[in-house]
Amino acid sequence: MPFLRKTLVLWKTLGTSAVLLTLLCAGCDKKPKTIVVPDVFRVKFETSQGDVVVEATKSWSPHGVDRFHELVRMRYFDEGRFFRVVPGFVAQFGVHRDYDVHDKWRKYFILDDPMTEQKNVRGTLAFAQSGPNTRATEIFISLGDNSAVLDPQGFVPFARVVEGMDVVDKFYAGYGEMRPVGKNIDPGRVEEGANAYLVPRFPKMDFIKHAVFLK
Repeated sequence: MPFLRKTLVLWKTLGTSAVLLTLLCAGCDKKPKTIVVPDVFRVKFETSQGDVVVEATKSWSPHGVDRFHELVRMRYFDEGRFFRVVPGFVAQFGVHRDYDVHDKWRKYFILDDPMTEQKNVRGTLAFAQSGPNTRATEIFISLGDNSAVLDPQGFVPFARVVEGMDVVDKFYAGYGEMRPVGKNIDPGRVEEGANAYLVPRFPKMDFIKHAVFLK
């Protein structure tokens, strides 16, 4: 503990102000760490039903994969709910547990990526969007082959489930599609209330405990 010993000596000899200056300047010469997103990486989602491992591939969607990596690094998905689970279609997540955090990040849009040969088939992940260049934090897992519907609309897959698709199939779907198609979940209140809206009203909704990188 050399830094601690130096601090104690300074405290005795130079006084509190000098110690505070030492503490403040201890990391002054450190440069911000550069994050290099791997071309391919895996993330384990520890969910209320079990573990799901997804593999992200940067060549499929460079902007999408960079954002996904960023969100996992900041633990954005932890405690987030699978708020839209429609059998044969999608399981959607990506609203932060805290509205104040989600409110900021849902506005940090990323640029669109061009479609590649990858299709929105069962087990792929893509960002939700409401128009050009509107991808932010919300992601869905395709529960069936959605390529005919989603590919023409520009939903670009960026990852796929490589372990635990059987776990995904167990996510609670009893609340149905969101309004106005369904009758239970209000999409506006999901966006504006996050877990404060979802948790007390939809207790059976499955959720992500932690999302961590696999080495």
